[in-house]
Amino acid sequence: MARVPLTKEEVASAKLVLNVENVGISEEQFFQLCSDNRDLRMELTAQKELIIMPPAGLNSSWRNNILSTELTIWAREDGTGMVYDSSAGYVLPHTAIRGPDTSWIRRERVEAFDKKQLEKFGHLCPDFVAELMSPSDTLSELQDKMTEYISNGARLGWLIDPYDARVYIYRPGQPAECLDNPTSINGDHVLPGFVFNVVLIHAQAGLNCATPQSSM
Repeated sequence: MARVPLTKEEVASAKLVLNVENVGISEEQFFQLCSDNRDLRMELTAQKELIIMPPAGLNSSWRNNILSTELTIWAREDGTGMVYDSSAGYVLPHTAIRGPDTSWIRRERVEAFDKKQLEKFGHLCPDFVAELMSPSDTLSELQDKMTEYISNGARLGWLIDPYDARVYIYRPGQPAECLDNPTSINGDHVLPGFVFNVVLIHAQAGLNCATPQSSM
Protein backbone atom coordinates (compact mmCIF):
# COMPACT_ATOMS: atom_id res chain seq x y z
CA MET A 1 0.00 0.00 0.00
CA ALA A 2 1.42 3.37 -1.03
CA ARG A 3 2.34 5.71 1.80
CA VAL A 4 0.23 8.87 2.00
CA PRO A 5 2.41 12.04 2.08
CA LEU A 6 2.47 13.94 5.35
CA THR A 7 0.20 16.94 5.62
CA LYS A 8 1.52 20.33 6.74
CA GLU A 9 -0.16 19.78 10.14
CA GLU A 10 1.58 16.41 10.56
CA VAL A 11 4.94 17.92 9.67
CA ALA A 12 4.36 20.64 12.27
CA SER A 13 3.85 17.96 14.90
CA ALA A 14 7.54 17.06 14.53
CA LYS A 15 8.31 20.07 16.72
CA LEU A 16 8.75 18.99 20.33
CA VAL A 17 7.99 21.19 23.35
CA LEU A 18 9.17 20.11 26.81
CA ASN A 19 8.42 21.81 30.13
CA VAL A 20 11.77 22.09 31.93
CA GLU A 21 10.78 24.63 34.57
CA ASN A 22 11.07 22.21 37.49
CA VAL A 23 14.12 20.44 36.07
CA GLY A 24 16.06 23.68 35.94
CA ILE A 25 18.34 24.26 32.97
CA SER A 26 20.99 26.95 33.11
CA GLU A 27 22.13 29.06 30.18
CA GLU A 28 25.45 27.19 30.12
CA GLN A 29 23.68 23.83 30.12
CA PHE A 30 21.39 24.95 27.32
CA PHE A 31 24.35 26.24 25.28
CA GLN A 32 26.06 22.86 25.71
CA LEU A 33 22.85 21.03 24.76
CA CYS A 34 22.66 23.05 21.53
CA SER A 35 26.38 22.47 20.86
CA ASP A 36 25.98 18.70 21.31
CA ASN A 37 22.98 18.55 18.97
CA ARG A 38 23.88 20.80 16.07
CA ASP A 39 21.47 19.07 13.69
CA LEU A 40 18.56 20.43 15.71
CA ARG A 41 17.41 23.97 16.39
CA MET A 42 16.43 24.68 19.98
CA GLU A 43 14.98 27.60 21.87
CA LEU A 44 14.10 28.17 25.52
CA THR A 45 11.06 30.32 26.27
CA ALA A 46 10.69 32.72 29.19
CA GLN A 47 8.22 30.17 30.62
CA LYS A 48 11.04 27.56 30.57
CA GLU A 49 9.67 25.51 27.71
CA LEU A 50 12.34 23.78 25.67
CA ILE A 51 11.41 23.87 21.98
CA ILE A 52 13.16 21.33 19.75
CA MET A 53 12.73 21.90 16.03
CA PRO A 54 13.65 19.57 13.15
CA PRO A 55 16.28 20.60 10.61
CA ALA A 56 15.01 22.94 7.91
CA GLY A 57 13.81 21.50 4.62
CA LEU A 58 15.55 22.46 1.39
CA ASN A 59 13.04 25.15 0.43
CA SER A 60 13.08 26.75 3.89
CA SER A 61 16.89 26.70 3.99
CA TRP A 62 17.04 28.19 0.49
CA ARG A 63 14.69 31.04 1.44
CA ASN A 64 16.58 31.79 4.65
CA ASN A 65 19.85 31.86 2.73
CA ILE A 66 18.48 34.30 0.15
CA LEU A 67 17.38 36.78 2.85
CA SER A 68 20.60 36.44 4.86
CA THR A 69 22.72 36.86 1.74
CA GLU A 70 20.87 39.95 0.53
CA LEU A 71 21.03 41.51 3.99
CA THR A 72 24.75 40.69 4.27
CA ILE A 73 25.50 42.34 0.91
CA TRP A 74 23.74 45.50 2.07
CA ALA A 75 25.39 45.40 5.52
CA ARG A 76 28.89 45.11 4.06
CA GLU A 77 28.31 48.23 2.00
CA ASP A 78 26.56 50.09 4.81
CA GLY A 79 29.13 49.16 7.45
CA THR A 80 27.07 50.10 10.49
CA GLY A 81 26.11 46.63 11.70
CA MET A 82 26.55 42.87 11.64
CA VAL A 83 24.31 40.16 10.15
CA TYR A 84 23.71 36.80 11.86
CA ASP A 85 22.01 33.69 10.52
CA SER A 86 19.64 31.24 12.19
CA SER A 87 22.42 29.52 14.15
CA ALA A 88 22.91 32.59 16.38
CA GLY A 89 21.23 32.55 19.79
CA TYR A 90 20.15 35.52 21.90
CA VAL A 91 19.31 35.74 25.58
CA LEU A 92 16.55 38.34 25.58
CA PRO A 93 16.00 40.74 28.48
CA HIS A 94 13.05 38.66 29.74
CA THR A 95 15.32 35.53 29.78
CA ALA A 96 14.02 33.65 26.72
CA ILE A 97 16.74 32.28 24.44
CA ARG A 98 15.74 32.71 20.82
CA GLY A 99 17.29 32.22 17.39
CA PRO A 100 15.63 34.23 14.61
CA ASP A 101 16.16 33.13 11.02
CA THR A 102 18.07 36.33 10.25
CA SER A 103 19.12 39.24 12.43
CA TRP A 104 21.12 42.47 12.32
CA ILE A 105 22.79 44.35 15.18
CA ARG A 106 24.40 47.79 15.20
CA ARG A 107 28.18 47.47 15.21
CA GLU A 108 28.71 49.45 18.43
CA ARG A 109 26.45 47.05 20.32
CA VAL A 110 28.45 44.05 19.09
CA GLU A 111 31.76 45.73 19.92
CA ALA A 112 30.65 46.12 23.54
CA PHE A 113 31.25 42.37 24.01
CA ASP A 114 34.68 40.82 24.44
CA LYS A 115 35.94 37.87 22.36
CA LYS A 116 34.93 35.29 24.94
CA GLN A 117 31.38 36.64 25.18
CA LEU A 118 31.05 36.60 21.39
CA GLU A 119 31.58 32.82 21.40
CA LYS A 120 28.40 32.37 23.47
CA PHE A 121 24.79 33.50 23.21
CA GLY A 122 24.39 37.23 22.73
CA HIS A 123 22.87 38.95 25.76
CA LEU A 124 20.73 41.40 23.83
CA CYS A 125 17.84 41.62 21.39
CA PRO A 126 18.88 42.37 17.80
CA ASP A 127 17.90 45.68 16.21
CA PHE A 128 16.32 43.79 13.31
CA VAL A 129 14.90 40.27 13.23
CA ALA A 130 13.26 38.21 10.52
CA GLU A 131 11.36 34.95 10.67
CA LEU A 132 10.45 32.99 7.55
CA MET A 133 7.54 30.62 8.03
CA SER A 134 8.27 26.92 7.43
CA PRO A 135 6.02 23.83 7.50
CA SER A 136 6.88 23.22 11.17
CA ASP A 137 5.62 26.70 12.17
CA THR A 138 2.17 28.07 12.83
CA LEU A 139 1.33 31.68 12.05
CA SER A 140 0.10 32.41 15.57
CA GLU A 141 3.27 31.18 17.27
CA LEU A 142 5.47 33.22 14.94
CA GLN A 143 3.31 36.29 15.48
CA ASP A 144 3.74 35.87 19.23
CA LYS A 145 7.47 35.48 18.70
CA MET A 146 7.67 38.69 16.69
CA THR A 147 5.74 40.57 19.39
CA GLU A 148 8.22 39.17 21.91
CA TYR A 149 11.17 40.50 19.92
CA ILE A 150 9.65 43.98 19.70
CA SER A 151 8.78 44.10 23.40
CA ASN A 152 12.37 43.11 24.20
CA GLY A 153 13.98 45.87 22.16
CA ALA A 154 13.92 45.00 18.44
CA ARG A 155 13.39 48.10 16.31
CA LEU A 156 12.07 46.30 13.23
CA GLY A 157 10.79 42.81 12.51
CA TRP A 158 9.68 40.95 9.41
CA LEU A 159 7.54 37.82 9.45
CA ILE A 160 7.49 36.37 5.95
CA ASP A 161 4.86 33.78 5.01
CA PRO A 162 5.84 32.34 1.60
CA TYR A 163 2.83 30.02 1.52
CA ASP A 164 0.18 32.74 1.55
CA ALA A 165 2.50 35.39 0.04
CA ARG A 166 2.15 37.74 3.00
CA VAL A 167 4.63 39.80 4.99
CA TYR A 168 3.94 41.12 8.49
CA ILE A 169 6.01 44.12 9.54
CA TYR A 170 6.53 44.84 13.23
CA ARG A 171 7.61 48.18 14.70
CA PRO A 172 7.68 49.40 18.32
CA GLY A 173 4.52 51.15 19.44
CA GLN A 174 2.58 50.26 16.28
CA PRO A 175 0.23 47.43 15.29
CA ALA A 176 1.67 44.86 12.90
CA GLU A 177 1.32 45.82 9.25
CA CYS A 178 0.24 43.06 6.85
CA LEU A 179 1.23 43.27 3.18
CA ASP A 180 -0.49 40.96 0.71
CA ASN A 181 1.77 39.66 -2.05
CA PRO A 182 4.38 42.45 -1.92
CA THR A 183 7.10 42.62 -4.55
CA SER A 184 9.54 44.20 -2.11
CA ILE A 185 9.90 45.50 1.44
CA ASN A 186 12.28 48.12 2.75
CA GLY A 187 14.28 48.43 5.94
CA ASP A 188 12.78 51.72 7.13
CA HIS A 189 15.17 53.90 9.15
CA VAL A 190 16.60 50.82 10.88
CA LEU A 191 18.19 49.42 7.69
CA PRO A 192 18.34 52.57 5.52
CA GLY A 193 18.59 51.77 1.84
CA PHE A 194 17.96 48.04 2.21
CA VAL A 195 15.23 46.70 -0.07
CA PHE A 196 14.44 42.99 -0.14
CA ASN A 197 12.90 41.48 -3.27
CA VAL A 198 10.27 39.22 -1.69
CA VAL A 199 9.26 37.81 -5.08
CA LEU A 200 12.46 35.74 -5.04
CA ILE A 201 11.21 33.48 -2.25
CA HIS A 202 7.51 33.62 -3.11
CA ALA A 203 8.26 32.48 -6.64
CA GLN A 204 10.07 29.42 -5.27
CA ALA A 205 6.85 28.46 -3.50
CA GLY A 206 5.05 28.51 -6.85
CA LEU A 207 2.78 31.42 -5.94
CA ASN A 208 1.28 33.97 -8.26
CA CYS A 209 3.01 37.34 -7.91
CA ALA A 210 1.16 39.07 -10.76
CA THR A 211 -0.72 41.62 -8.66
CA PRO A 212 1.82 42.80 -6.11
CA GLN A 213 1.60 45.36 -3.34
CA SER A 214 4.82 47.11 -2.40
CA SER A 215 5.69 48.85 0.87
CA MET A 216 7.90 51.30 -1.01
